[in-house]
Amino acid sequence: EVQLVESGGGLVQAGGSLRLSCAASGFTFDDYAIGWFRQAPGKEREGVSCISSSDGSTYYADSVKGRFTISRDNVKNTVYLQMNSLKPEDTAIYYCATTPGVCSASYYLGLGWFWGQGTQVNVSS
Repeated sequence: EVQLVESGGGLVQAGGSLRLSCAASGFTFDDYAIGWFRQAPGKEREGVSCISSSDGSTYYADSVKGRFTISRDNVKNTVYLQMNSLKPEDTAIYYCATTPGVCSASYYLGLGWFWGQGTQVNVSS
C-alpha cells in the first residue's frame, strides 16, 4: 500500500524554523519525485517545492526561495522540508505528494499525484 506520512508541523513564532518530514512506503522511492504543497484557509493550493528522483534537482516557489530547503534521504525513504525565517503567511496545511520520475516546472499543479494527509503549520506574529 502506497503511503505518505507527514510530520513536524506545529506552532512557531515568526522568524522561527520547522523541519517537516514526509515518510514514504509502498513504492520504489528512488524512482519518484516528491513535492511539498500547502493550502491556507480560503486560498488555493500552492506548490512549495519539489525534488526529483534521480538527480535531485529541485524547484521552489518564489515565496519560499532562500528560506526553505528540500532534501531527500533515499535510505530512509524520507523527504524533508527545512523551513527557516517563517512568516505568518506561511501558515497552512502542508502536504507531501509523489509522482514518478522528475519534477517539472508545472509540478505546482500536482495533477495526478498521490497525496499524504497533511500536517498543520501555524506561524504567529
